[in-house]
Amino acid sequence: MSERYVLDLGEVDETRTAVVGGKGAHLGALARLDGVRVPDGFCVTTDAFRRIMAEAPSIDEPLDRLSRVDPDDREAVRTLSAEIRRILEGVAVPDDVASAITRALAGLGEGTACAVRSSATAEDLPTASFAGQQDTYLNVVGPTAVLRHVSRCWASLFTERAVTYRRRNGIDHRAVHMAVVVQRMVVPRSSGVLFTADPVTGNRKVATVDAGFGLGEALVSGLVNPDVFTVREDEVVARTIAVKRRALHASPGGGTREVAIDAGRREQPALTDEEAVRLVRLGRRIEAHFGRPQDIEWCLADDGFRIVQSRPITTLFPVPEAGDEENHVYVSVGHGQMMTDPMKPLGLSMWRLTAMVPMHEAGGRLFVDVTRRLAAPASRAALLDVIGRGDPLTRDALETVLDRADFVAPLPDEAPAGSSLSGAGEPPAPLENDPAVVTELVRRSRESIAALEGDIRTKTGPALFDFLLEAFEEHKRVLTDPLSMRVIMAGMEATWWLNDKLREWLGEKSAADTLTLSAPGNVTSEMGLALLDVADVIRPRPEVVAFLRGVKAQDAEDGDFLDELPKLPGGTEARDAIVAYLDRYGMRCVGEIDITRPRWRERPATLVPVILDSVGNFEPGAAGRRFEEGRRKAEEKERDVLSRLRALPDGDRKAAETKRMIDRVRTFIGYREYPKYDIISRYFVYKRALLEEAGRLARDGVLAAKEDAFYLTFGEFRDAVRSHRVDGRLIERREEAFRSYHALTPPRVLTSDGEALTGAYRRDDAPAGALIGLPVSAGTVEGRARVILDMADADLEPGDILVTAFTDPSWSPLFVGIAGLVTEVGGLMTHGAVVAREYGLPAVVGVERATRLIRDGQRIRVHGTDGYVEILD
Repeated sequence: MSERYVLDLGEVDETRTAVVGGKGAHLGALARLDGVRVPDGFCVTTDAFRRIMAEAPSIDEPLDRLSRVDPDDREAVRTLSAEIRRILEGVAVPDDVASAITRALAGLGEGTACAVRSSATAEDLPTASFAGQQDTYLNVVGPTAVLRHVSRCWASLFTERAVTYRRRNGIDHRAVHMAVVVQRMVVPRSSGVLFTADPVTGNRKVATVDAGFGLGEALVSGLVNPDVFTVREDEVVARTIAVKRRALHASPGGGTREVAIDAGRREQPALTDEEAVRLVRLGRRIEAHFGRPQDIEWCLADDGFRIVQSRPITTLFPVPEAGDEENHVYVSVGHGQMMTDPMKPLGLSMWRLTAMVPMHEAGGRLFVDVTRRLAAPASRAALLDVIGRGDPLTRDALETVLDRADFVAPLPDEAPAGSSLSGAGEPPAPLENDPAVVTELVRRSRESIAALEGDIRTKTGPALFDFLLEAFEEHKRVLTDPLSMRVIMAGMEATWWLNDKLREWLGEKSAADTLTLSAPGNVTSEMGLALLDVADVIRPRPEVVAFLRGVKAQDAEDGDFLDELPKLPGGTEARDAIVAYLDRYGMRCVGEIDITRPRWRERPATLVPVILDSVGNFEPGAAGRRFEEGRRKAEEKERDVLSRLRALPDGDRKAAETKRMIDRVRTFIGYREYPKYDIISRYFVYKRALLEEAGRLARDGVLAAKEDAFYLTFGEFRDAVRSHRVDGRLIERREEAFRSYHALTPPRVLTSDGEALTGAYRRDDAPAGALIGLPVSAGTVEGRARVILDMADADLEPGDILVTAFTDPSWSPLFVGIAGLVTEVGGLMTHGAVVAREYGLPAVVGVERATRLIRDGQRIRVHGTDGYVEILD
């Protein structure tokens, strides 16, 4: 097939991205839509770009260097990008390419002014818009000027900003090619940008129009402030009219120039309300064609609107599919589970299959639909109370939705449980403060997991998946054991009672934080202390310590270093200590609710930095001393509180009630962490069996690698095992989508309109400039902030304050060596908060953007009692 260097816009659509780039493909598709007018023009295809690249062999060496450079090394990126651009702009346009462009220009008319615009094959994508990454030139007149600007567009593939953007989105420079769109220049009265969804809130039913006089580049470049029209349901519901002193106009001889706007027009709107509504209707037609919200550049000439670009808005968080047109309110699962990263498809489907409530997926995250619970007064109050105690930001976000009285349709309260004659639903008998209750629950859990491990060994192929569906029912049965739920609630309610009553009676904030220090039976706290015991084994063996300092997580992901240890003096004991730890806790990892995440047992080198920190920062026997110190402080606090209560009016009664609640919280609060340990233990059993199946598929050539199974849902994986077939393109699409989800920030609350709400703290009790959060563990501490996003990167010293996005139980080994904790996500009873209280660490969670507002190494002060963080330098 012969190369074509020019295609008319009428010949292309979105299926031709590889030939005419994203912008050209979208414009061609728009030109075919009824009622949508696109300026006439043509595309210089990627065949022409490849021809130019072939004419410039000297470009290969700087391209190779550019592919290896760190995207954060701005100076190197700048230097190499400039070198590549100089090479491309210096290549003469081949005669046959130039002739094709000149003939196409003649078709537009002699001396027609043109817009010459870059159109890369990796732009205007659903997952990466590349907005503003390449160049556009306006009012280009004559063939010579057009050819010169086509060369500049080719070279703009290697602007510093475009190169950095590609690297950060994992796109290979050599895989991207540049086409160029040449269109008849429109001389507009007004122009601007239309977002068919609100780009700030995400609301899909609200459109935003930015408008100014003259050419739209004045708005894009920030030269002028736009008029802003907010349109909902064919009505302008808000408008802001800017004072417009300057505009960009086409110059008679080519190019553009700034002009002053007459004083009498500066405060006039660039569009009428009727025009704004008409434009939004046009935008809705374009949105419907492309199937997602669009960022549209438009011009208004005397005879109507012209569309000069449309690209997807890639920053919006996706909306769960509901299958109806009703309003829905969704609450983030990840914020409650301390894992807001995206999950792979197998992880999502496994969590949904083992969850106690229906869940909906969007953007690689899970959400629960709480609309019905918000609709009835009693269930609404209960939901807001529980959520508010754990995460005030989520409660505030829900209340923001409820304030819009028309969004959640009210429902009557359902008949109270237990109102039937059968007596079902009567409140359970009071739970005695008996540690044997917890012991029995743990025994049941261990027996159930042991049975699972024994039964699953005999299952392979389709029978394994049938067995797992049965195992998931046992999984849910254990989690919903009524006794287990009563124990969890007993510990939490006793905590709330102590905090509320001791504040009322003694004026003390968060008294329960000290009273729960070193509470027995907390498997997550024990996990952190147990690693100190491992460090005690390794510390006196210098050859082992030196060897571990050379272990890198990426070099020892399969645990080979454990096999090397016995070759060293004392290495056998060190290996045995680490293996024993992994036998107890090796199923854990960061982001552990996603079954596809590598477990410590699979990558034991992940623990090495934490072990080495413990070796260097602690003395022998630290675990026992830490636990005993916490227990002693709790006992001292108990004596102090009871003594002060007895001195109050009716003090004996208050002291007796408080003593009962202290015993209750210390009996039951440690169990709060056990159900999650049970879940993750089961998950590791499931995962090992599923990986065996994936390995068989990989060996048979059905999968390219066994880890490809992670991009299948549970049902698709089962079908692949039965049919011995997998759609490789599906896996590629899922991998690409998963990568794109990392750029999205999940909201705490999401509505079916697409509105993303994060909530706000309604407080004025913190110093100016302080970062507000939720107080979860009392005390005040000052120290060096260590901003750590990956546990494997931890390098902590005594007195450091850990600042991170979120912590799940896998972070607990770090807690033994820090002085305080700050997280962006968390609640009063989430894992990080519970463990922080048991270790006596001042902690503030739910601090929005903490990892960006606090710099690594800054001195900060954490006010764990009052819930705010001060940056001291």
